[in-house]
Amino acid sequence: MSFKDDLEDLETAEDFLRFLGVTYEQRVVNVNRLHILQRFHDYLSADTGMEGLDDEGMAARYGAHLERAYQDFVVSNAIAEKTFKVHQDEAKRMADRFVPLDSLLPT
Repeated sequence: MSFKDDLEDLETAEDFLRFLGVTYEQRVVNVNRLHILQRFHDYLSADTGMEGLDDEGMAARYGAHLERAYQDFVVSNAIAEKTFKVHQDEAKRMADRFVPLDSLLPT
């Protein structure tokens, strides 16, 4: 079986983390599993250098992207990272509502 075939059998965030050799804390995964997987997907989608890699090279690249995605949520949180559109939309709404303090002061 090839690396890609093995990937098709993975279902959970923990499956991906174990398969790709990423050490993780369960509490981080419990809170951020979908965000980690989405960020992992985003990193993979942006990686244009995987064509022509053998299974070992591809596994190393996938592992690096998953490690990076996991670490994003170790040092931050889902709202700050704005992984999903709902978070991006909320950040935009909050920015649109911002009123500078000096605009409230009498001139």
